[in-house]
Amino acid sequence: MWLELIRWAHVLGACVLLGTGAGIAFFMAMANATRDARHITLTARTVILADWLFTATSVIAQPVTGALLAYQTGWRLTEGWILASLGLYGVTGMFWLPVVRIQYRLHALAGRADADGSPLPPAYTRLYRIWFLCGIPAFLAVLTILWLMIARPDL
Repeated sequence: MWLELIRWAHVLGACVLLGTGAGIAFFMAMANATRDARHITLTARTVILADWLFTATSVIAQPVTGALLAYQTGWRLTEGWILASLGLYGVTGMFWLPVVRIQYRLHALAGRADADGSPLPPAYTRLYRIWFLCGIPAFLAVLTILWLMIARPDL
């Protein structure tokens, strides 16, 4: 029973991590495509909240539930697929932390443009491109971690 609860929590956390990341990327991309500063401001505010409520929670829960799961099943944390997952988890974090900071900047820049009635500044466009490009390796890393969790290959 305890093992199944841990496994369920770990899989749920992985789903939340992947789903929130995909959802955030979709909604920010759709808002950005409008070039409407007000729409972007409101969307970015929601994206930031979702990142803290869902992404941050699962980022904390995943290593905890993963370690408990490994302990309960007898997997060594030095197994190749676990080490690869942890490495990719670190890569994901290296891209996610700057993305969170950029989201705050995008929100502020769009909010300022909305308040002034001016177009989005070039800094917004530059930061959005960085935000988008950082999401690609992070998303691919999470997909690979999911594959490693399911396949558990001998590495």
